[in-house]
Amino acid sequence: MRALLSVYDKTGLVPFARGLGDLGFELVSSGGTATDLEHAGLAVTRVERVTGFPEMLGGRVKTLHPRIHAGILARRNAPTDNASLEEQGIEPFDLVCVNLYPFELVADRLGMQEEDVIEMIDVGGPSLLRAAAKNFAHVTPVCRPQDYDAVLAELRTQRGKTSLDTRRGLAATAFATTAAYESAIARWFQRDEALPQTLVPTFDLALGLAYGENPHQHAAYYVERGRRTHTLARVEQLTGRPLSFNNVNDLSAARLLARELDRPACVIVKHANPCGVGVADAIEDAYALALAADPVSAYGGVVVFNGPVTAALGEALAEQFVEVLFAPGFDEQAMEALARKTSMRILNDTERRPLAGSERDYKRVLGGLLVQDRDWELSDPSRMEIVCGEVSDGQWLDLLFAWRVVKHVTSNAIVVARRGQTIGIGAGQMSRVDSVRIALDKAREHGHDLEGAVLASDAFFPFADGPQLALDAGVSAIIQPGGSKRDPEVIEAVSDAGAAMVFTHRRHFRH
Repeated sequence: MRALLSVYDKTGLVPFARGLGDLGFELVSSGGTATDLEHAGLAVTRVERVTGFPEMLGGRVKTLHPRIHAGILARRNAPTDNASLEEQGIEPFDLVCVNLYPFELVADRLGMQEEDVIEMIDVGGPSLLRAAAKNFAHVTPVCRPQDYDAVLAELRTQRGKTSLDTRRGLAATAFATTAAYESAIARWFQRDEALPQTLVPTFDLALGLAYGENPHQHAAYYVERGRRTHTLARVEQLTGRPLSFNNVNDLSAARLLARELDRPACVIVKHANPCGVGVADAIEDAYALALAADPVSAYGGVVVFNGPVTAALGEALAEQFVEVLFAPGFDEQAMEALARKTSMRILNDTERRPLAGSERDYKRVLGGLLVQDRDWELSDPSRMEIVCGEVSDGQWLDLLFAWRVVKHVTSNAIVVARRGQTIGIGAGQMSRVDSVRIALDKAREHGHDLEGAVLASDAFFPFADGPQLALDAGVSAIIQPGGSKRDPEVIEAVSDAGAAMVFTHRRHFRH
């Protein structure tokens, strides 16, 4: 029996190789791998003895040779293959253990020269691995240190053999590994292309989920390779049941909104839409505002804070039914209070890296993928235009707050806000005037004072009917993109009511 070992990551290499040697495998290796094995006292046949050629081109060429690849690719049940091996004096390989140069690790480092990154493009490793995986019927391909123990255990119980099912599974892992590796290289070469001709993202399984949006749907959470951070990066689950598909989806929506709020803030999300958002000088007050915004919808929601949960806040949260609670830290007394809520999923956020502004936004459609830049842009008052009325300092604060929130509400989106609190949200309606009506009705339903409130719309008003409903209810200022051919009619209606209106000249649809 014969094994070829050529690895960059030496984790677990020596015990694995020693186990193979104890089973009677001849160990064939090259370069640093061979040196490490020899230092551990293992007998190693160096690749150059097999090929008859020394390593060339500064190590670029070591294993790219017929005596290596023929030994891997030969079909043991094909008489012509066996005859060719015998004719050329080539011995077959039964196991190939390879892992690849850390291209992504090097490519992501700041200040790396292009020639240094290029040298981290592995050629021989993927070739060996793909050859072994192609011939899985006869060869065991191994490319991850975490598989060493299981492979050794099976080899020991099966007298130096592995099962076809095992080899098939390892082949799938090998091809996924080489595909992801090539994808990373392609992404690096395409790094200056906003929308490349061929898009090759890679996603790794991060979390198995019990089911999808509904119990009959299979689901899991995957993380895109190359992202600096993600929804659950450096997030520790302290208590509660495992996260569900809908939990993760709602958490992502809440976190994207919370990142835009620079004061102590609370965001409560249900079904990927905010139902209550509050900002205040203290995190406890922010929660009180968010909860009071729509306490009925907040029941069983995902609650996200941009500051630590204090003892007092923990007591308040323990009185509510919360599906997921997310914050950057929890007071010890807060955790004691929250211990009463055994089913609450409490997530401690220790991530301090900013979200990458270059991240693409993907939306799956039938048979394809819609790709766009994420809508990262924050509110910039200098680009906005007051088209009628006067805007006080307090109104500006509320208008900008509402404008940031409406960006995260499903279109057609309307947000009514007052004093750092959303008091009415209308989402996902086919008619914008219906979204206005829903937002106003929500505010009235929960006893909010609409007099002096502000309203944000994610896109322009095609008619004056929506603004008129809000003005009649007491709304004193409106912020919207503008751009309708009926803008003059809308401006006239707002002006006649003695209210103010701001055009942002930037739309924020979210579907």
